[in-house]
Amino acid sequence: MELKAGDKAPEFEAKIQNGNTIKLSDYKGKKVILYFYPKDNTPGCTAQSCNLRDNYEDLQAKGFVVLGVSGDSEKSHVKFIEKQSLPFDLIADTEKEVHNLFGTWGEKQMYGKKYMGTLRTTFVIDEEGVISEVISKVKTKDHTAQIMG
Repeated sequence: MELKAGDKAPEFEAKIQNGNTIKLSDYKGKKVILYFYPKDNTPGCTAQSCNLRDNYEDLQAKGFVVLGVSGDSEKSHVKFIEKQSLPFDLIADTEKEVHNLFGTWGEKQMYGKKYMGTLRTTFVIDEEGVISEVISKVKTKDHTAQIMG
């Protein structure tokens, strides 16, 4: 099932980089940018995360909370956050539970080989927990402009 604008965002509970558990419903009343990315400290993912970091104040001013999601561990997320000075939380979805809820774990292809991985996708969720936008063709270096656009 593919989520689209107008759908209720699936409720989830997951651990962030510091080991604390968060739920999507914790952010009711705020707009959430939930971005799924393949891997910490890789070129595209770093460009995307740093673009959100560089525009974080503007995003906050518009009422957004930013949450990144990948299959990396809490420890990996801590290193990524420290190395890139990321001001937002990263969800350690090592069991792909959040990925599966949002349909972002699927078949990919690189160099002619098929494999399972994270489908880079961003969900913009409104104050009521409804998806207002799904961005599947992410421009990693200009992602904030896509969201604000």
